Amino acid sequence: MNDFMLGVVSSLVASAIAVVCGWLVTRQGRRWLTRQLSALTGIGIERAYDHQTLATTDLAADLAQARWIKVMAGRGNELTRESFRPVWLDATGRLEFVEVLLPDPRPSGSWLDQREREVCRIDPAFRGGVLQDQVRNNIRYVEQIAERHERIRLKLYDLPQVARVIVTDRVAYLTPYAAHQHGRRSPCMVFRNPSTLYDHALRLFNTAWERSEPSTGRLTRLHAAPRSRTDNC
Repeated sequence: MNDFMLGVVSSLVASAIAVVCGWLVTRQGRRWLTRQLSALTGIGIERAYDHQTLATTDLAADLAQARWIKVMAGRGNELTRESFRPVWLDATGRLEFVEVLLPDPRPSGSWLDQREREVCRIDPAFRGGVLQDQVRNNIRYVEQIAERHERIRLKLYDLPQVARVIVTDRVAYLTPYAAHQHGRRSPCMVFRNPSTLYDHALRLFNTAWERSEPSTGRLTRLHAAPRSRTDNC
């Protein structure tokens, strides 16, 4: 009888362990485990994604709840996508302000040129100013919106291209850029407010904002200055 009961209990325990382990490998389980480890370590991480593109749906939801938004992007393609559409519409007037930092594509020998040299080693299509052209188009896009909404401000920076930062009053999305891959393929982490790394992401943006120049709208009215179209790879 004792052997029978022991066998039943062992079977139930094994089944429970299997169920828990199976749940932990699900998306919800991984998020729960991440939050528990974050609470133990105090780093404040809310979620983590293997690739930045996997964060798009959750990013859109967080932007929809934000009171203010700060974006420092290496290229800015996300600004033209569906995740930011409610931000630019903002029919309710909920947003207090939106601050956007994009690379300045005008100076030759800039940090944007350096980033293109990195990217074209793994993507040969990025040669001869392709990255600068993409950034310039995204600047025009934001400028057109900013001209109609005074709460939207745009600045251009010439600083090392090391990360994408999106900060709201609730969370901070941080994507550290690797030299050997596109930003969209880099891992993305989300930190809650308050936390040490949320504060760090906010400080990173604010420091870059202070050292950047306002966009004057010239890129929408004038053709870009001629650039050398040499192979940077």
